[in-house]
Amino acid sequence: MLEGVVFLTVAEVASVMRISKMTVHRLVHNGHLPAIRVGRSFRVPEGAVHALLREQAEALASSPKPRDGQ
Repeated sequence: MLEGVVFLTVAEVASVMRISKMTVHRLVHNGHLPAIRVGRSFRVPEGAVHALLREQAEALASSPKPRDGQ
């Protein structure tokens, strides 16, 4: 089931997403980013990071553009 799944540390996720480690922890605790706990730290599936970034990019692309002068 987990064959071939690559897990990233919080620091690695922060680096990939270019956000702080605290923000990664918030995303995990709020349920926006799935993770497993290993001892006192979290591991995040690499695919989940890419999926979240893709969702955010699609949401940004589909949002209405402001008109000139607004």
